[in-house]
Amino acid sequence: MKSVTHVPDHIAIIQDGNRRYAKNQGQNTSYGHKKGAQTSEEVLEWAQEIGVRNVTLYSFSTENFNRSDEELDDLFSLFIEKFRALIDDQRVHKNKICLQVVGDRSQIPENLLTTILEAEEATKDYTQFHLNIALAYGGRNEIVRASREILEDLKNNKITIDMINTDLFTTKIRGELHLPPVDLIIRTGNEKRTSNFLPWFANGYKSTVYFCAPYWPLFRKIDLLRGIRVYDERVKSGYLPKRLLRI
Repeated sequence: MKSVTHVPDHIAIIQDGNRRYAKNQGQNTSYGHKKGAQTSEEVLEWAQEIGVRNVTLYSFSTENFNRSDEELDDLFSLFIEKFRALIDDQRVHKNKICLQVVGDRSQIPENLLTTILEAEEATKDYTQFHLNIALAYGGRNEIVRASREILEDLKNNKITIDMINTDLFTTKIRGELHLPPVDLIIRTGNEKRTSNFLPWFANGYKSTVYFCAPYWPLFRKIDLLRGIRVYDERVKSGYLPKRLLRI
């Protein structure tokens, strides 16, 4: 036991490096994505052990639609496989994990969206732990969509111009999702940028950012703990933590 640390309530992770990992292993990209999916499952277990209540995984951005048809087909098949597995995963039901997808659902293929809706329905009443999958996600895109909704409400006299404020934008962007402010962003793969990830809930709340070198399939528990240490170091003196973790 080295120290007592503040535990972030919401960690958002940019899972970078699957394709580079596969290339280094002499494998195709689907191999890297499958290995990355295994890491995602491990990270969720570590987060629950530590006491983190909300995890958002950046799994597929709006820009990723520019990839080859072959890679997209492999990715969407993998997503369907994993979402279906979650429905019957006893760990999900034992630990009361609520699954949510964050992103532009109009861009998600119909067969994948059907599976997502089934998984969300199966876990909708759980509140102990929230797993958010950012899929067909773009931070600027979600702000633009929220702006359109607000303008439409204004046009239809549902709101007045004086009602347009940050709280209204938060409501429009969040929708029905449980999406609290982000305390810590972690990016793997030795890339030092946040790539348009949750700007309203992260940058707007001055979340801590931790960049680390391992490709996502090689991400370890110690890497997660190092990110939490960086968060802890930035907590102001006298801050009253909600939870404590001995590391």
